[in-house]
Amino acid sequence: MSAILLAFGLAALAWVLVVGDLLRRNRPAWHWYLAGYPVAACRVLFTWRRVAVLNDLAVSRRPSRGLLGDLVVKGEPLRPIPPRISFPRATCFGLTVLVRLHAGQTPATYMAAADAFAHAWRVHAVRVTSPERGLVLLTATGSDPLERPGLASAPVSLLSAVIGVVESGRAWVIDLMLVPHWLIVGATRSGKSTLLARLITQLAPQRVALVGIDCKGGMELGLFAGRLSALTTSRREAVAVLGALVIDMQERMRVCRSAGVRSVWELPDKLRPVPVVVIVDELAELYLSDGTRESKAEAEQCSTLLLRLAQLGAALGMHLVVAGQRVGSELGPGVTALRAQLAGRICHRVNDPGTAEMTLGDLNKDAVIVAQSITAEEKGVAVCTGPDGGWGRARSHLTSTEEAASTAIKCAAITPELPGVTHALSALAGGDSA
Repeated sequence: MSAILLAFGLAALAWVLVVGDLLRRNRPAWHWYLAGYPVAACRVLFTWRRVAVLNDLAVSRRPSRGLLGDLVVKGEPLRPIPPRISFPRATCFGLTVLVRLHAGQTPATYMAAADAFAHAWRVHAVRVTSPERGLVLLTATGSDPLERPGLASAPVSLLSAVIGVVESGRAWVIDLMLVPHWLIVGATRSGKSTLLARLITQLAPQRVALVGIDCKGGMELGLFAGRLSALTTSRREAVAVLGALVIDMQERMRVCRSAGVRSVWELPDKLRPVPVVVIVDELAELYLSDGTRESKAEAEQCSTLLLRLAQLGAALGMHLVVAGQRVGSELGPGVTALRAQLAGRICHRVNDPGTAEMTLGDLNKDAVIVAQSITAEEKGVAVCTGPDGGWGRARSHLTSTEEAASTAIKCAAITPELPGVTHALSALAGGDSA
């Protein structure tokens, strides 16, 4: 009888292990709620006191008597009191714990202990934020959802694109209506071009004019030429196209002023111009100069025109997505001024600390440190800002060359025309042939 029970128990255990592995692979959220969360919550509750004491988060309450200075004279020891915590609440791929700070404590001490929390609770990572004065929110992630960045579902609206997944397991959405201008940096083979490809394939089916500026001869954005309303492959062409867009922007201002509205989105549908998204690949090529007067003049023109679009374009349906391997002050003061207008920031793996600092330093110093820790094996992983002003790690969905080319061909028929831009390029080509 005991042998039968033992066999039955072993069979049940094997069945549980098999089902658990299937859930972990195919339904990670279910696996976390059923197995991962209860275990992690118990670890949080049972280890909190010890972790708080070891990381100097507890305070010692002195007895009312029996002390000579800090010397205990009546055998009553000083007892460390850890901060009070809430019961761990489950999230999709982790849990959250709310901590009430002791008087005099700041969130900085908890940020320094984030790795200690992750090791003690055996989770992937712990993020520390402060939702309000006197409170700290510890957000633990059970496993790294960026290892397999499948496409999470999210509603898609005009000028929004589902790019991949963020570290919380939710969809990574770039919404140009909420954050109109973006700066994307990353070294070679870090995932920057993949992200641009994903963004364009998401915007291609929408009623949006896409303008590409690729001074590397069109090697990157030329793949989408059929869906682009204009594609420039040199700085001289870029000056012509940006100038035409600024003129178009001024016309949109006139239309809004005549209608008594403050943005194109308040205009009736029949008067509203088509939104324009200008995608710049390799920003440095627009700012670098070989020292000649003509080259310097073109660089200054590009700097001025891009800055005008960034300052005034959001309310007029004109958006900038600027990408580059390196963004630094050595490119000139115009880059710093432009960066200040690009509220959306995405930083992949970079080759130098200055680029990460230039991209994220004015937003959050901790984000800079996390961006610098991205390894070469983590292709597509980046630190990005969110619409709420926060930041986090994210990973873009891999968009193959075949998928990108197929999307461009399929959506080519709906490419909006920009007469001013077309005329500027034709005039430039006519001048060159003459």
